Amino acid sequence: MSASIQEPPAVEAGRTPTVVRLLVLATFVVILNETIMINAIPRLMDSLRITEQSAQWVSTAFMLTMAAVIPITGWFLQRVTTRQAYAIAMGVFLAGTVVSAVTPSFEVLLLGRIVQAAGTAVMMPLLMTTLMTVVPEHDRGRVMGNVTLAMSVAPALGPAVSGLVLQIGSWRLLFVVVLPIAALVALFGLRKLDNIGEPQVSAIDWLSVAVAALGFGGLVYGLSLFGESDGRVGLGVGIVIAGIATIAVFVIRQLKLQRTGVPLMDLRTLGHRTYGLSLALMSIGFLAMLGSMILLPLYLQHLRGLSPLETGLLVMPGGLAMGLLGPTVGKVFDRFGGRPLVLPGSIGMVLALGGFTQVSMTMPYWQVLGLHALLMVSLAATFTPVFTLGMGALPPHLYSHGSSMLGTFQQVAAAFGTALVVTVMSARTGHLVADGVAAVPAQLNGTKLAFGVAAALALLTIVVAAKLPRRIAAAGARNHGSADADPPAGGRPGQDEPVTANEI
Repeated sequence: MSASIQEPPAVEAGRTPTVVRLLVLATFVVILNETIMINAIPRLMDSLRITEQSAQWVSTAFMLTMAAVIPITGWFLQRVTTRQAYAIAMGVFLAGTVVSAVTPSFEVLLLGRIVQAAGTAVMMPLLMTTLMTVVPEHDRGRVMGNVTLAMSVAPALGPAVSGLVLQIGSWRLLFVVVLPIAALVALFGLRKLDNIGEPQVSAIDWLSVAVAALGFGGLVYGLSLFGESDGRVGLGVGIVIAGIATIAVFVIRQLKLQRTGVPLMDLRTLGHRTYGLSLALMSIGFLAMLGSMILLPLYLQHLRGLSPLETGLLVMPGGLAMGLLGPTVGKVFDRFGGRPLVLPGSIGMVLALGGFTQVSMTMPYWQVLGLHALLMVSLAATFTPVFTLGMGALPPHLYSHGSSMLGTFQQVAAAFGTALVVTVMSARTGHLVADGVAAVPAQLNGTKLAFGVAAALALLTIVVAAKLPRRIAAAGARNHGSADADPPAGGRPGQDEPVTANEI
């Protein structure tokens, strides 16, 4: 994904390069916005007079845009310098922030979020590409661990930051506060940032980009219509079917490009069993995480009467625990392998989501905090080992495709999860209200059912976790029979240089 590098700058051992520090700071600011609107959804519904299905699209649209843009970033970063990529990414993000702050309607707010997401999607690959280029291999684990910590804490702090801001003013203030911070980071970065590498001319299949965006976007949009009460279920079913058909066209297109050109996503990565299992487990994990992050503010604010600030503070410990445990999880993985972490993590995920099916109007808040913390800790124990095992199972020439596919599927799964849980909750609530049940008990019942659906899906992670190998070396041995259409020259499939946990 990176441009050709002629002379990597010399870096003192044990010291993080300035360019990486600047990119980490900028990436932290833009990633914070992926979850900053989740806590504002109840306020947004009242201000713009919209339903839960519409409100959740401020997060869903952000994630779907990330999923559509991330595969393009490899081509984009090859064609521009580091400073150009940084300037364009931050400029696009700032433009989206301005549009969102002054929006006169919900539709324009969605447009602003989409523009924000396009800039955010460029920053993450730019950071990782630059880091892998300028940091020596012997020092990469330490730097990558710090980067992972920062990137994990950013989305975790989103709900807490938004809760504090919403306590002061309206939801528009979220964008007004972010705007000058992002502008200062952008200006400071442009003054200090050096170019790493030189641009290259490369090609991209724009048909694949368009088909992927239409397919995944249509699937999630169609699902979001299921919970509407104005008879749009039939339309939703039609759009879902069209989305699935478009995704099938995308798959066929990629299979053809694998033989005649450069695919947007090389599906030969799925021929490696460990990678395929890792992709499935991480997708379900992101679905559960974002689904719960959408449901909890609705439950705590609409049903329990908490303020946005109180809601943010309640969920902040679990989010911080997830980020802070990252380096520890990496050390445990290096010593004991993946299965002792992933299997308990998957079980903890199911137990936490199952516990949320018992929410009530009188459940103690310490129980809500404990269940959320259990969910976040379980996800922390799962994500790093699974990512390491999955990428380590691939040959080096598929690393970029494997990373791109993981990032894309994470965003699609998160968007799918938010649409799914809100749809289930709204459909159940509407059905009970139509039967004469009061609004509050009906919504509480719908919330329980939505958590139940997420818990049922999370059960699949236990099955997948049991099939994952303990270590990457085992993955290589077990992948010898996988469908490898293009094995690395001079070696057997799966016998690649391993990726350590601290390098992820």
